Amino acid sequence: MAQTISEFLNEEYNKAMTAVGSKETITSDLNEAEQALLNTILQYSEQAKGVLTVFITSIVYKILNPSQDIRKHQDGIEGGYSGRTFDSKNITPFLKQCKFPAMAESGWLTRSLEQKVPYDKNYTGAIKPDSLKAAFLTLLDNIQNGANTKKYLSYIFQGLIIKRNQHTIDLAKPTTLSINTILWILDKHFNSAYKAEGASRLPVLALYAIYECLVNETKRFENKELLPIESHTSADRRSGRIGDIEIIDENKRSFEAVEVKHSIVLSLQLITDAYSKFQTTPVNRYYILSTAPPPAKEEFDKIQDEIQRIKNVHGCQVIANGIMPSLKYYLRLLDNTFEFIDNYVNLLETDTALKFEHKENWNKIISELK
Repeated sequence: MAQTISEFLNEEYNKAMTAVGSKETITSDLNEAEQALLNTILQYSEQAKGVLTVFITSIVYKILNPSQDIRKHQDGIEGGYSGRTFDSKNITPFLKQCKFPAMAESGWLTRSLEQKVPYDKNYTGAIKPDSLKAAFLTLLDNIQNGANTKKYLSYIFQGLIIKRNQHTIDLAKPTTLSINTILWILDKHFNSAYKAEGASRLPVLALYAIYECLVNETKRFENKELLPIESHTSADRRSGRIGDIEIIDENKRSFEAVEVKHSIVLSLQLITDAYSKFQTTPVNRYYILSTAPPPAKEEFDKIQDEIQRIKNVHGCQVIANGIMPSLKYYLRLLDNTFEFIDNYVNLLETDTALKFEHKENWNKIISELK
């Protein structure tokens, strides 16, 4: 079955998401001159949504219809095609879907772009500033003269993804949720099919948000200090930390720590790796929590044997468990579960490992509550 236009756009978008990854930089082997022209389109993407839309429409139409001179953007121009129709049916809806800059209906509703003459070097439309007009017309000329259209499209998509990810987004903070509803929301938020990297950070933030509550509410943590959460890229050994979350006592010594695993089944190896991190510290309790299903019984028994051995040799109580059961237990200890929601959302807003997609999905999940 032939690929639809929507399928093509989503495929190229997913490739661009993968290319961007967590680097937040554009990956491309286009020459410097081409990149500079494309950067001009991106620079004015918010102020000149019409130019962005018409440019993307032109690229996509050229890819799907290689013989078309895409500078001839109206079917009233000899040898032309209806760019406005193609845009309004395909490109503008796609841009809106991706939360990219988009016109209400079509880029061709901009007076500077609707003239019934080709977009060649002689085009007289009043595209402003002049640098944007020059970039737009030069790029279309490049495309018509054999430039790699898919590389142009990837560059633009990557740039738009990065710009979108840098935007702030107002996140919902529901105030009266039951513990079961909170757990349902978190499970969906952790385990959605994200295209962008960073989802493994979500359960870490949830546990940290819980600890922000616990250190203020429970006797166990009286006079203890929750260390600031570290960046997603900080390796434990390099930073001196023994876990993703760490609490120290009055003498600045390790008291309790949590290692969080996303979609990794608990195993004997994880326990021994953890012990190698904390064996020279006086840590009292060490949690290894995973979003994955429990291990098979044979592996579980090995884990319990190793936990007992560590208890005998070191004295630390190691707890290996699932994240959701742990969160359920902790939430029951809180006086007000909204404090947890407030903490978690604040972390979602500020954590640099997360992308727009993770934040947008939080709001989407909240909006689905009955």
